[in-house]
Amino acid sequence: MNVLVTGGGGFLGGALARRLLELGHHVSVLGRRRYPDLPDSIIPIQADLRDSQAIAEACRGQDTVFHAGAIAGIWGKRNDFHQINVAGTRHVIDGCHEHGVRKLVFTSSPSVIFNQSDMEQVDETVPYPSRYLSDYPETKALAEQAVLAANGRQGLLTVALRPHLIWGPGDPHLVPRIIERARKGQLVRVGEGDNRVDIIYIDNAVEGHILAWQALEEGSPVAGRCYFLSDGEPVVLWNWINHLLDSMGIPPVTRSISYGMAKKLGWILEGVYRVFGLPGEPRMTRFLAAQLATSHNFDINRARKDFNYKAVISPEEGMKHLLKSLQARPEG
Repeated sequence: MNVLVTGGGGFLGGALARRLLELGHHVSVLGRRRYPDLPDSIIPIQADLRDSQAIAEACRGQDTVFHAGAIAGIWGKRNDFHQINVAGTRHVIDGCHEHGVRKLVFTSSPSVIFNQSDMEQVDETVPYPSRYLSDYPETKALAEQAVLAANGRQGLLTVALRPHLIWGPGDPHLVPRIIERARKGQLVRVGEGDNRVDIIYIDNAVEGHILAWQALEEGSPVAGRCYFLSDGEPVVLWNWINHLLDSMGIPPVTRSISYGMAKKLGWILEGVYRVFGLPGEPRMTRFLAAQLATSHNFDINRARKDFNYKAVISPEEGMKHLLKSLQARPEG
């Protein structure tokens, strides 16, 4: 089967492309750069999601598209988020329609329903909030809605998956950022420190995508639905972070700031960055404060029921793999 993975050079996209190759499929990856770390038998397509013609051409001859490409982050230019996450996703949908692609699997995010407060074991019936604190979740929500609305049109079947905080060996963002800030003494606990969050090991995220794709057939409950994905065992966020740091020989996080103070600081820094056009991103934003201080974990029973999702790697085993990879990585 011919399969295209957008964002194939990213953490999830690359792992997904490799797994699809292992399963015997003809795999192409689309991204803005070349990715020499991918196996030679994976076909690279260098294109930008904002280029509708290039995206349409990439969809030619494909049976399935896994759309994992996006611009992520807590800060950036609003237009970039909309052009890549929203318009780019519409280009993918249009390309699928134009070339008769049968299945579209979209990588969404639980942040699309985040309402700035504790969310404990919520399910997919929770509505989108009326207001977002960041362009990323807002644009991912718009993209998700477009994908789900496209289900059943011109023979296309769609599903949206919401993996939360993907981690594991090869992670270029979450864990390296935690370690870097901790080593510089810049990591500060936000809130009481007892908030429980869901995370998902990279192999489990890939497994969820594969299982949902295989179950995505006409008349199946998967078609046109969204699903939370996680390891199935929420962690106390700051305990998990301190365990990781301790295992790396890094002092634990001891400094703290209240959620209310962090939100105020984020509001001030956001204003300063906008007014003066400062490069980079603020050390704190209102969205980041809310993410670090509140509980957000999700009921994954819909995924278990509809496509038999279950974690293939336990959190304990995953941590062993992660620490082994980190300890083998050269400093600097």
